[in-house]
Amino acid sequence: MQDKKTVIIRRILLGFFLIMTVFIWYGVLAEERGGLMTVAFLDVGQGDAIFIETPSGKQILIDGGPNKKVLQELNKQMLFYDRTIDMLIESHPDLDHIGGFPAVFNAYEIDYFFSSGVGCDSAICEVLDQDILEEGISASGRRKVLTRGEIIDLGDGVYLEILFPDRDASGFENNMGSLVMKLVYGETSFLLMGDSPKEIEEYLVSLDEGQLDVDVLKIGHHGSKTSTHDYFLGMTSPDMAVISVGKDNKYKHPHKQVLDVLENFEIEIFRTDQQGTIVIQSDGKELVY
Repeated sequence: MQDKKTVIIRRILLGFFLIMTVFIWYGVLAEERGGLMTVAFLDVGQGDAIFIETPSGKQILIDGGPNKKVLQELNKQMLFYDRTIDMLIESHPDLDHIGGFPAVFNAYEIDYFFSSGVGCDSAICEVLDQDILEEGISASGRRKVLTRGEIIDLGDGVYLEILFPDRDASGFENNMGSLVMKLVYGETSFLLMGDSPKEIEEYLVSLDEGQLDVDVLKIGHHGSKTSTHDYFLGMTSPDMAVISVGKDNKYKHPHKQVLDVLENFEIEIFRTDQQGTIVIQSDGKELVY
């Protein structure tokens, strides 16, 4: 009988210590964040995935890369016991942007799902729709199509401003309907271009000339020559450019002319194929990377 009681006591103590460990790690993480917002451009190969964590710990994943490799990269950014992501955002339904989402749904509890509303009937979109249905996101009104002018308040003075699409994008070609978002924290800002081509860049300049100046530009379409017009760079005037791209990819991204124009503007270039996951932090005034 004494042995059985001893076993029970040991189990209770073990459970207590495990719970305390979780609380301690949570406190350590909160202290380490120390008012910092983290933006991680994940190395998912030839694709896009951007993980954002606000100073108070709210987590957003914009795109999920082409496959489940995104889980490996998320594990490096999140604590092992953290199985919830507050928000998934689909910039547009190309496979290299949403192919990893089913794996994310399988591994994490998702609160909200946002998209540009570009139509899609591919196999991966059908799987994703089923995941969203099973998670109860649509039924509870937590699935939403984003359009220009909307502000997503993430707390702590952090927000996402939707710049494009500015209309119903259901009939758009995928890249033409890609979400363009401006992430702002205090005096620092990031412009996230998805796969938007030059035509959309020029359109945004016509709408927002003088208001597109940012610190960090996530280059459109993995550095393809179909994006990143020199005039657009002049209007955004970023200090840093991030190119999410796979090593030795068959498209030969990033194209030389894009790299040349970035160098001409003396913009510091970061590439996931060369540097792996790129982490940039902001305290609301300055960037650290």
